[in-house]
Amino acid sequence: MTTAATESAYAWGRLLAALAMMTLGGVGMYGVTVVLPEIQAEFGVARSAASLPYTLTMVGFGIGGVLMGRMADRFGVVVPVLIGAAALGLGFVAAGSARSLLEFSLAQGLVIGLFGTAATFAPLVADISLWFTRRRGIAVAIVISGNYLAGAIWPPVMQHFFDSVGWRQTYVGVGVVCLLAMLPLTLMLRRRPPALDAAHAVPVKTVLQPARPLGFTPNALTVLLSIAGVACCVAMSMPQVHIVAYCGDLGFGAARGAQMLSVMLGFGILSRLASGWICDHIGGLRTLLLGSTLQAIALALFLPFDGLASLYVISAMFGLFQGGIVPSYAIIVREYFSPREAGARTGTVLMATLFGMALGGWLSGAIFDFTGTYRAAFLNGIGWNLLNLAIAAGLLVRARGFVRATVS
Repeated sequence: MTTAATESAYAWGRLLAALAMMTLGGVGMYGVTVVLPEIQAEFGVARSAASLPYTLTMVGFGIGGVLMGRMADRFGVVVPVLIGAAALGLGFVAAGSARSLLEFSLAQGLVIGLFGTAATFAPLVADISLWFTRRRGIAVAIVISGNYLAGAIWPPVMQHFFDSVGWRQTYVGVGVVCLLAMLPLTLMLRRRPPALDAAHAVPVKTVLQPARPLGFTPNALTVLLSIAGVACCVAMSMPQVHIVAYCGDLGFGAARGAQMLSVMLGFGILSRLASGWICDHIGGLRTLLLGSTLQAIALALFLPFDGLASLYVISAMFGLFQGGIVPSYAIIVREYFSPREAGARTGTVLMATLFGMALGGWLSGAIFDFTGTYRAAFLNGIGWNLLNLAIAAGLLVRARGFVRATVS
């Protein structure tokens, strides 16, 4: 297996291939949000029960991120990506053929989430972080934007085919497209990252980060970042998961909600690219604090405004404000942990963000069933966002303290 230099033309080509694969794999996360009203009607269940497939998908997505990250650390990124391509193809065909909500949920959670979409997220983010140094922030932002690009592309496309040929036929077709498109892209990922060769070429103590980053043990800092990830994404999931159903409840129709989700995630792409540039200049912790603050502001705007035009505007603002949060975790991991642990540590923290999305998606549906409106669900999201803000601010204060101590 040959290598190529960081920041090289090959590295940028690899980045584009990873972006395409993450865009394809993201359909497993966003397709299930668009199909939520169809599932509720088909199987005759409550809103919280119809949210269960999304929750299981995100739980599987999160656990699979750790498993696939460890697999990438050991065998290289090609192995998990090949597994992901096969799982997405099989999972969507199985979900489209499901005869009950349980069968649909298992196909989404165990096949699409655990082995499919998971393989196209954390392993690709960790891999790209090893191919860039000076432009690591923007590179990570570009590849992770594939997740939002999927959210911008897939919801309106799938809603169109839901309306024209039905959700079952659409699911089967998506599975075939993912399998056929992803297999050739893996050819771009065969080379070994130079950062790993450098890590093996020098003594272990030379390549490892400090034993107590920010005064914590590595595991303790990972746990704290994971709690922050859960908190920010419980808040983030409220509009992302329920905007289609919310628009239907307001009388605007599911198609309008799918458009708003597309707008939200389209602006999220711009946010993620901008956050990559910001990360390269101010670091991951400051970017996390900035994104969390702006997300709280946008989330609060959903409370007083529920008109059609205002919802489009707020959806765009929400996407623009919160898109940089998740990429900042990957940068923080690379700033404070060894490159040898990139896949596992990144997968663990990103797993927490996905658990937050899963918890928030289900919790918002349960709150809606209990109260009959989404107002309390928005308030719940704001509360979780404040917890994330507190953790980000506390870590930044500790980071500044360590810098001052080092200088003095």
